[in-house]
Amino acid sequence: MDWRDQGFVLSTRKHGETSVILEAFTETQGRHAGIVRGGISRKMTPILQPGGQVDLAWRARLSDHIGTYSVEPLRSRAAVLSDRFSLAGLNAVTALLSFCLPDREPHPALYHQSVQLLDLLGQHELWPLAYLRWEMALLTELGYGLDLTSCAVTGSSDALIYVSPKSGRAVSAKGAGEWADRLLPLPPVLRGEGSAPDEEVLAALATTGYFLSEKLAPDLGHKPLPDARARFIDRFARQLSAR
Repeated sequence: MDWRDQGFVLSTRKHGETSVILEAFTETQGRHAGIVRGGISRKMTPILQPGGQVDLAWRARLSDHIGTYSVEPLRSRAAVLSDRFSLAGLNAVTALLSFCLPDREPHPALYHQSVQLLDLLGQHELWPLAYLRWEMALLTELGYGLDLTSCAVTGSSDALIYVSPKSGRAVSAKGAGEWADRLLPLPPVLRGEGSAPDEEVLAALATTGYFLSEKLAPDLGHKPLPDARARFIDRFARQLSAR
């Protein structure tokens, strides 16, 4: 059994004396792991950093075996590792993909959006909005997408300012009624409206974060979301407050 594809590194962990188990996200094979012989060497360690774009050849005797990887570097993203904000964002992306994605299930559209997002690392003016759109795409890809086209109560598309935590649908000011204090905020940026200031993006990430932690995570076995996402949100919030 063998295949070849491109992808980017999600994580590595030591295996035996000199090898590592590499987990990568690839276009056609999805989230897929394999053993890299000599993965702790000085030559391989820089190549296997999270976010690094690589060419992968996987081989195993049977398809359900972990198999082995041959790895060739395509593009390093190590330059962002000295930038704490970018590093926090990179860690959030790779941790969420490792946490959320089913093993060996292809998600090509999400893969390409993830690559585009990682390519924006270091561009602080673009990254927060791109990251928000990526989280929304992640929710949609895994079956938890938000329906923000019309009010779940009245059917109107006017004055949509809330999201139902139960259904993920938009709710208008009129439709909310006495339930308003139990609903999530719907900043215009979530609907692709307005100038998308970072303060709105931060508020919108609280809403997408609810569906990640309270809907998606419980369905994956009641494991908490990776701490890396919270660390990124915290750094983003502190960056805003320091302006």
